[in-house]
Amino acid sequence: MITYFIIGATVLVSYMAFKDAGLMAKGQFNAADIIIRKEYYRLISHAFIHANWPHLFVNMFVLFFFGPAVETYLKYYFGNSGILYFALLYFGGIIVSNLWALIKHRNNYYYNAVGASGAVSAVLFAFIFFDPWEPLYLFGIVKIPGIIFAAGYLIYSYFMNKREQDNVAHDAHFLGALFGFIFPVLLKPDLFEQFIDKLFRLL
Repeated sequence: MITYFIIGATVLVSYMAFKDAGLMAKGQFNAADIIIRKEYYRLISHAFIHANWPHLFVNMFVLFFFGPAVETYLKYYFGNSGILYFALLYFGGIIVSNLWALIKHRNNYYYNAVGASGAVSAVLFAFIFFDPWEPLYLFGIVKIPGIIFAAGYLIYSYFMNKREQDNVAHDAHFLGALFGFIFPVLLKPDLFEQFIDKLFRLL
């Protein structure tokens, strides 16, 4: 599955960056470098680099559990094209999740970001779209229906982004999640009707 390939590549590149500050600096997201110096590869490369082991573990843990399920859904609806669409979902999530940061920090050489959180959020929310009532486990303990988790996640990310009191790119989480939720509808608009049917089936 492509999920496992992405995890393997991300772990490898992140590990190399942990040991090589030059690689870390060269691969991280920096809007000024992207726009002014035209280092467009940073739009993608930053998602394969993480700040530390816990950061890497959390993102890859979530991707490991939900990536294969989303691949299965996409293959069910789109056949062999599902593999391509999963790649578009993941890499699209990388780019879309950082569009606001690209605009906001276009002249700021001091703003840097790393991590696959935006893309992983896209995969997670695509999963919730396909099965909105499937329970998720917050902190691995608290059982919450996916759609309830999704609403809370978006609200939390929005207000935390407004406060700007930590070093987390909440805007990337928010935009990546929205992209993941909308992506299946862009591929097949009829899927939105199925989502609504599933959503109200248990209400």
